[in-house]
Amino acid sequence: MMKAKEIKEIRGLSVEKLEEKLQELKKDLFMLRMQHATNQLDNPMQIANVKKDIARIKTIIREKETNV
Repeated sequence: MMKAKEIKEIRGLSVEKLEEKLQELKKDLFMLRMQHATNQLDNPMQIANVKKDIARIKTIIREKETNV
């Protein structure tokens, strides 16, 4: 889960960098789901945290697109 400091840093990134970060988080989510399906995931809350981070990134991208 992102901390307030990380969110401030992310808001300073360009839309292209945010898209890259979003793709990275989606890959992480996929891997976590695979680990969960094979009972290799120790903390299932990681899935929820990554989903929230994805939503945060998407929100920031949308804000940047509407402010332009």
